[in-house]
Amino acid sequence: MSTVMLGGVITAADVDAIANGANVTLDPAALERVAANNLLFHSIIDSGARVYGVTTGYGALVSKEIGEAEQSRMQLNLLRSHACGSDDPLAPEVVRAAIAIRCHSLLQAHSGVRPELIERVAALLNSGWVPVVPSSGSLGASGDLAPSAHAFLVLVGEGRCLDPEGNEHSGAEALAALGVEALELEAKEALALINGTHFMAAIGALCSVRATRLLAVADLAAAVTIDALRGATPAFDARVHELRPVPGQILSAAHIRAALAESSRTADGTGERLQDAYSLRCAAQVHGSAREAASFFGRLVEVDLNAVTDNPLVFDDPPGVISAGNFHGQSLALAFDTLRIGLADLGAISERRIFRLVSPSTNGDLPAFLSPNPGQSSGYMILQYACAAMVSELRALATPVSIDNIPTSDNQEDHVSLGMTGAVMSLDALSRVERILAYELICGCQAIDLDPGRPGNLVEAAHGAVRERISMLTDDRPPADDLAAVLSLVAGDALATLVTDPADGATK
Repeated sequence: MSTVMLGGVITAADVDAIANGANVTLDPAALERVAANNLLFHSIIDSGARVYGVTTGYGALVSKEIGEAEQSRMQLNLLRSHACGSDDPLAPEVVRAAIAIRCHSLLQAHSGVRPELIERVAALLNSGWVPVVPSSGSLGASGDLAPSAHAFLVLVGEGRCLDPEGNEHSGAEALAALGVEALELEAKEALALINGTHFMAAIGALCSVRATRLLAVADLAAAVTIDALRGATPAFDARVHELRPVPGQILSAAHIRAALAESSRTADGTGERLQDAYSLRCAAQVHGSAREAASFFGRLVEVDLNAVTDNPLVFDDPPGVISAGNFHGQSLALAFDTLRIGLADLGAISERRIFRLVSPSTNGDLPAFLSPNPGQSSGYMILQYACAAMVSELRALATPVSIDNIPTSDNQEDHVSLGMTGAVMSLDALSRVERILAYELICGCQAIDLDPGRPGNLVEAAHGAVRERISMLTDDRPPADDLAAVLSLVAGDALATLVTDPADGATK
């Protein structure tokens, strides 16, 4: 199992590895900085300075003074009072990712916490136990308060937790099984654990990795369809795309061009078939636009993975505590909205290509609905219906939430990002696009079998991968079963790794 060091710089790929089981280690130099920052923080408190969330209450209760004897109790109360989430639990992978990002943020030594707190968080990650965290309840401003409170209640022996086998236990049972005592929180420590964008950033990192993979598969699926429909290849000529140098468009065109290389089926644009319908001819332009959305998204996610997003922040030079607003998730909220818009159109153009593959009015000499015996058999007719339904859902999911706002905490927190809402919606959107692309591959491979001819090199490889999982359709069977068999190809690395940049061979 791989190990990721926290405390320096991490990437979305690092977070994805942790989410899927990699252990973490803590940079010793970062821990030393944390210890020094903690000593400085306590010296500032001891000097009588007024510090938000330590000597004051939270949110609109900022005017309430908190004495030294009450400060530890107030931290425990913070975790308890903010654990108000609801709905189905987040996937354990998301929770692991979020805990790792919070741990990494605390190691930046601007949060005033003890090294012991971070070590305890890392130990929980490495134990394989995962807190149970409801998916609904975060406004994405003041950080991901509710999900974070559920996650870190386990440190004090409360809340709920899954063991490595997936069985649910109380937080107290989890600590007993791990042989550790409940943690007694010190000044600001609960606030530092829950005040930040780490759940949004966690979903962002996982979405970024999935979107990168999905975009590669989308280019390959488009190539399969173009090959299956004997489409014209000049639309992907590099000279065309150099005249409109959108980086994502250039890359998608290169992928499609490479996938179709050596095909005996495609048209060269000199005969009757000068150009194709937009869903084929403009695939690089549309896919490229989605790539640009994903690039924007990934850049903002990477910033938050390595940011310090709690409040207040403790600075060494000059010594001081600053109350500010890095916990506000607006940049991530906007990023998630942008990603979902790109995904909605990626799914929509794939569904249009599916329609062209199955419909007798658009699929050339192929049989109606790709059935070897149309009429008696419906073939893949209803598959396109299912994709049309998912496209409608994608359009609903693409509705921006970053422009919404519901004030909270007696108008002290009067503008919120709702970024966590957008994050959960993005997971749903990715899942739908993965299914639509799986269905496109199923139809494209069926079409190639029904109209033989040598396909392009990578198209042939994709066809072989699909046929290892499902056979050619000869009699009606539930397409949902085919989807289940092929979906792992789309959601995993098997197809994405076929798609490389012809210039340097790197997987895109």
